[in-house]
Amino acid sequence: MGFFSFLGRVLFASLFILSAWQMFNEFGVDGGPAAKELAPKLVVPQKFLDSKLGEGVLKIDVKHFVGASIFLKGLGGFLFVFGSTFGAYLLLYHLAYATPLLYDFYNYDLGDPEFFVLLQEFLQCVALFGALIFFLGMKNSIPRKQLKKKTPKTKTG
Repeated sequence: MGFFSFLGRVLFASLFILSAWQMFNEFGVDGGPAAKELAPKLVVPQKFLDSKLGEGVLKIDVKHFVGASIFLKGLGGFLFVFGSTFGAYLLLYHLAYATPLLYDFYNYDLGDPEFFVLLQEFLQCVALFGALIFFLGMKNSIPRKQLKKKTPKTKTG
């Protein structure tokens, strides 16, 4: 059972690790293709922050956003392979902040071709989020130390 559990974690984490590796290789000076895709999508949260905090108080830099994604996916995936709950929490955090921004199907009409593609990707990320919650639930339900029953010693006398 231990080997299959490890293999499952490797296969699951490979999605995040390989994605982080690709983003890292393409990062360059401007943040790479990921930054170009994210730049227009970060306008909405930037406007929200400006309305709540004031103009120029907090600026979301696209390169920092991509760098944070690389860090969370890479380190979280690596730690998750070895069964770390901290790695699972890093991956959860990445999915929680990146999924609604990357796959904004709610900004499209039902008839648009982008709607179904983005909805499918969004639901896939929700499923990954659920799998990580399941992992954390299973990890927390197993006691850390298995209590060993002491066998009574026979008295010889």
